Amino acid sequence: MKGRHVFRRLTFDEVRAWLARRPDALLLDARDAASYARDGWPGAVRLSADSQDALLLRTDRQRPVLIYCYKGNASQVCAQMFADFGFTDVCDLVGGHRAWTAGVDGSNPSGEALAPELAAWLAREGFIGTQARGAHGNTPLMNAAWRGAPAVVEQLLACDVALDAINEDGNNALWFACVNGNPSLVTRLAAAGVPIDHANANGATCLMFAASSGKAEVLRTLLALGADPALRSEDGFTAADMAASVDCLQLLRQLREA
Repeated sequence: MKGRHVFRRLTFDEVRAWLARRPDALLLDARDAASYARDGWPGAVRLSADSQDALLLRTDRQRPVLIYCYKGNASQVCAQMFADFGFTDVCDLVGGHRAWTAGVDGSNPSGEALAPELAAWLAREGFIGTQARGAHGNTPLMNAAWRGAPAVVEQLLACDVALDAINEDGNNALWFACVNGNPSLVTRLAAAGVPIDHANANGATCLMFAASSGKAEVLRTLLALGADPALRSEDGFTAADMAASVDCLQLLRQLREA
């Protein structure tokens, strides 16, 4: 209609870029209270009949607004309301929360909805989709490894997440499993195909990290999996040079002597 204020509809593929350019955006969840509490996006505010007037009257109309509902129907009505009220940058999510949990950005190639527990975990960790990037460029798989969450790791691996992904420091998911210190998780990720001898931005490998942090069991596991103890960091040090405990040093010396 001529003269009517408009809003934009975003697909899942467009949401992350839109949010990255608008870190101050107001995220509105137009679903029921139980759904909002269970798996609402981090930082989202629930849009309801009780909160609607306050949000319309007290929010700066220049502030970007993104609204999502269950399937992308009610959000259109809400988005039009905000646009008609004078908000200049209003969007809603095509397909709604269901599109997010289905991973229609390609993170879930089967097109099936993510398991509710995985969707909820992603939301708590601040990720929108299994291929999303969080703080420091970390992926969901990196966070799951760091937190020692084997069940989540298995679900993410089933979604065919990138195994060679690295963060801003050049670390991969296996590095984070070593930080957590769970040998079984280290074994699982290495078996899945996460590169075991990958060197980060400082030229350090997982084996070097395990040795330098005194994590003897992790070191033992990495050696059993075939990690190369002869690799050197940018400063020319091997894992043995970095050993922070007698146990780690003995493990590496025994291997060298053998």
